[in-house]
Amino acid sequence: MNMNIIDIDRWQEIWMTITRNKTRSLLTAFGVFWGIFMLVALIGGGNGLQNMMSRSFSGIATNSCFFMSQQTSEAYKGFRKGRYWNLEMNDIDILRSNIKEIEYITPILFGGWKDNNTVYGDKAYTAGVKGVLPEYEKIEAQKITYGRFINDMDVKEQRKVCFIGKRIYEALFNKGENPSGKFIRIDGIYYQVIGVAGDASDNISIGGNAEEMVVLPFSTMQMAYHAGNNVDLIGLTGKPDVPISRIQEQVETIIKQNHLIAPNDAQALFSMNMEKMFKQFDNLFLGIRLLIWIVGLGTLFAGIIGVSNIMMVTVRERTGEIGIRRAIGARPFDIMRQILSESMILTSIAGFLGISFAVLVLQVVNVGISSSADYDAGFQISFGVAAGTAVILMTLGTLAGLAPAFRAMSIKPIEAIREE
Repeated sequence: MNMNIIDIDRWQEIWMTITRNKTRSLLTAFGVFWGIFMLVALIGGGNGLQNMMSRSFSGIATNSCFFMSQQTSEAYKGFRKGRYWNLEMNDIDILRSNIKEIEYITPILFGGWKDNNTVYGDKAYTAGVKGVLPEYEKIEAQKITYGRFINDMDVKEQRKVCFIGKRIYEALFNKGENPSGKFIRIDGIYYQVIGVAGDASDNISIGGNAEEMVVLPFSTMQMAYHAGNNVDLIGLTGKPDVPISRIQEQVETIIKQNHLIAPNDAQALFSMNMEKMFKQFDNLFLGIRLLIWIVGLGTLFAGIIGVSNIMMVTVRERTGEIGIRRAIGARPFDIMRQILSESMILTSIAGFLGISFAVLVLQVVNVGISSSADYDAGFQISFGVAAGTAVILMTLGTLAGLAPAFRAMSIKPIEAIREE
């Protein structure tokens, strides 16, 4: 019971010391509050930004690569510079047979984008058209809301079927209506709807936003759009643990040899290596996270230094009091414990208020962005980060009180009384 009374008295004394100079304590507490608020808010904001940018890559295989023909920039074997050429279907067979590291490969054709070229009843929509093989789903994953994606029988039998994007569905059909089996007219030809895509990535999509694309079997689009043997784009993925960059080099060499293009012509064959793009994305956010911690911890350290300075001033002002306590039997450990307690209480109260306010601000931002974007923006921190921040806060609060505590321990009773 006596121990409890002593503990209560000690905490009351600590609290009275902190509140003795309210202006000084408030200024010090605000420095810690602002530092921890900045750290948590920056971490949560970085998480939200990364989550939103990650959606731009959602669905695209990380080990994929795409190839498209362009004008040559070098004269070669009798062909002039600036020659136009096309990828062809036999390129697919040659690549399959010569590069065993390829797991999936598909030719891609593009069309559409004519005004109101997609019609159902009295409703119309301007859409892009894309012809692919079923393997395309392994390269750009499809979020299916209704029905299914293109299959092998659709390609083999040149079926007039289509897989439509989310926005096309919303423009042509009533909400909640299953369009599977319905016929729509695309560029003057009727196709049966076999499926509807769900939400797609906002920025990274092949040939246009997947939500605004009609996907046809490759053979059907060849026939309907008179594409012949030409291919607009070749997409492929490598087998697991095979760097796509190595496959990319082999593909470029084989295609250039097959179409009599100079080996050193960097312009003739455009390639988009998704593995490199993902690595650049990861490196970008690694730098952003590092910058966030540097700025956040720097701001927090500034607040902690302010706490240490204020505690030093407090110790100097209480020299007489500390000397008297030492004279009547207070141990050095008791003096040190009191100063450290004051430092930790001040930093803890301000710090936890800063964490709470930062989480509140992040939640408001997250709700606002998520409601307009129709997905969770992710402007929030995990429990682990919050706990880690609290540990950092407590550690720094203890460190902030060490110098003042040692200064208080070094005060000798006779010198303190003489100074008084």
